[in-house]
Formats: sequence, structure tokens, C-alpha cells
Amino acid sequence: MRLTLIALLLAGVAGCDSEPADKPYLGLEATLKAAEQGEARAQYRLGRKYEVGGRGVPKDAAEAVKWYRKAAEQGHTRAQYSLGNIYFNGEGVPEDKAKAVKWYHEAAEQGDAVAQCGLGIMYANGRGVPKDYSEAVKWYRKAAEQKHAGAQFNLGVMYDNGRGVPEDHTEAAKWYRKAAKQGHTSAQYNLGVHYQYGLGVPQDDAEAYALYSIVETQMTAFPKSIQSNVKAKLTPEQLIAAQQRAAELLEQINANKAK
Repeated sequence: MRLTLIALLLAGVAGCDSEPADKPYLGLEATLKAAEQGEARAQYRLGRKYEVGGRGVPKDAAEAVKWYRKAAEQGHTRAQYSLGNIYFNGEGVPEDKAKAVKWYHEAAEQGDAVAQCGLGIMYANGRGVPKDYSEAVKWYRKAAEQKHAGAQFNLGVMYDNGRGVPEDHTEAAKWYRKAAKQGHTSAQYNLGVHYQYGLGVPQDDAEAYALYSIVETQMTAFPKSIQSNVKAKLTPEQLIAAQQRAAELLEQINANKAK
């Protein structure tokens, strides 16, 4: 049976990105002074200011690269990851997927979960490195074990499709569930598919309906016919229970996000 599972797509490494761990902590003048004195965190923040622009700072890709590189060469993981993105997209430097991989790798080796997830995508899609599903799984797992929702979803996809690991729908469902609890919409959808068809989990139309109900509010391209087909199998009592279950799941997800 072919599943209607959401494909693992490459769009930069947007599937792995998140808000930077470093928050702005100084104004432009103070940041520039600290950066010029060699403080890596200030160099990273200055690079980000130039990359994004605004608040009196002109958007300047070349300056962003300059400051990211200074911080990256000091081992600042977010700067390394950001420099990798710059090379991936060819902003302020010639596009170079191999150099993107180099900088993702530098950050990933230091334990940066976002970079680990991004590196997994590069190996899964053969961007800047030969395609290698086993390496992709390795890096997804490292990030997934740090509770990175995007990596947990991607690892589930690898298990569902038997890429780099033996096909295992139970293991796929396990990782989708972890990501779904964090509010990852695609993982919620794929977990719903698993419950609808009993793939690696007991078949449960009510649980599938509850998950689809959550997804429907977040995914504009949600295939409503799937939810309708599941709904048609439920008794009125089961439907009420499924709706209550959806509310419970959504409450749990919101609580997890608030942590």
C-alpha cells in the first residue's frame, strides 16, 4: 500500500530552522564595539543584524558574511550554521553547497541540533555531498534525540520509506508522535495516516480523526476527503469522543509549546 505521506522536501534547510538561541542583547553601537574586540557572540549578532536589516541597520549580505565568518571561525555554532545557509542560498557569496555542508558539519559536530537536522537533509538529498541515507539518518537521529521536532519528523519519514534503516512503521510512528506532541503539523498528519491504516499502531479511526482535526486548522492544503472518509466510519458517540480527544491533544501541544 502506498501511503499519502508528506514528502521530505528540500527548501534550503527551512525544515530544520528555528529561532536563534542567541537573542539580541546589545544595541548596534555596543554590538559593533564588542564584535570589533573579537567577541564571537557579538560578531554573530552583528552578522544577523546585517542579514536581516532594519532598526537602523541596512541589509548587507557581504557584511553579514564577514561577521558570521569571524564568529564561525571561533567556533560559534549559530554563526557556523548561518554561514552555511548563506552559502546554500548564495547570498553575499557564490552559491556553494559543499561549503554549506562544511559549515553545517562544523556546527553539527559541536552538538547544534538545528545544524544536525540540516546536515541530514543535505545527505538525504545529495546536496553538496553524495546522497547517503545512512548518514542522513545518523544526523537526524542526533537532532531528534535532542527533541528537534523537524528531525523527529524526518527520521520518521526515513523509517516509513526504509531509507538508511530497515522499513519500520512502528518506529516511524514513534518519531512522528514525538514531533506531533511539539506541534509539528506534518508529523500530526502522518501519525493520523498510521492510525487510519493501522501501520505500526493499532488501527483507530477515532484517533486518526482527532489528529486530522488538529491538522485541518493549520494546513491549508489538507485533503478534507481523508477526514470525511474517517468520520463516516464513526458512530455519533465515537465522533463526540474523537472531538474531545482532539481538544485534549491540542491542550497538550499548547502546553508543550509554552514550556
